[in-house]
Amino acid sequence: MADVQNMFSDPQAVARYTEGPPRFVPGYDAMLSMAAILLAERARDDAKVLVLGAGGGLELKAFAQAHRGWSFDGVDPSAAMLGLARQTLGSFAPRARLHQGYIDDAPEGPFDGATCLLTLHFVDVEERRRVASEIRRRLKPRAPFVVAHLSAPDGEEERPLWLSRYSAFLAASGVEPDQAAAARNAVTNHLEILAPAQDEAILRQAGFSDPTLFYTGFTFRGWVAYA
Repeated sequence: MADVQNMFSDPQAVARYTEGPPRFVPGYDAMLSMAAILLAERARDDAKVLVLGAGGGLELKAFAQAHRGWSFDGVDPSAAMLGLARQTLGSFAPRARLHQGYIDDAPEGPFDGATCLLTLHFVDVEERRRVASEIRRRLKPRAPFVVAHLSAPDGEEERPLWLSRYSAFLAASGVEPDQAAAARNAVTNHLEILAPAQDEAILRQAGFSDPTLFYTGFTFRGWVAYA
């Protein structure tokens, strides 16, 4: 976790951040579009949306472009990443209030929807449960929650196979072989990846109903669930 915090405070890493997700996450842009569609199924035209892990601003900008009446509260522990989010948002910045911190620093809401994208794989199981519970507490009844992160089968043969496929995807996306290998090693050695069934169980334990898989990109998966 310390390595992650250092990365998101390193000026050079922060400056390059917005180049990363589209290259390192299969179908990233499509996943953002799907997340906006899932939120809009139940969110109003003037919805207030909570975005946890908002540093960089990519999802904030995608949602703001897709729905002109929405406003946002974005939360991230890195001041530098929030600064980048303001730059990324550009003319959409007045529609987003940005808060430095974690879920406990998020406004109480209630919100019409929430997202947590590419974030929960940085924390352990107990913290994931707590974070999911705190997000649900801030949502209106039946409001959607869209979550996506690293999640892969945990069999002794199956998980290494999926990690190899992910590494091959990086190479096919133009990532240098040594960088692709380093990314796989970082995922394997520094992140707590759960099996999909465990991720769905956490959503249910936090009080969400009907967790439904909407996105799979090799070692990444995404769900929508409802408060």
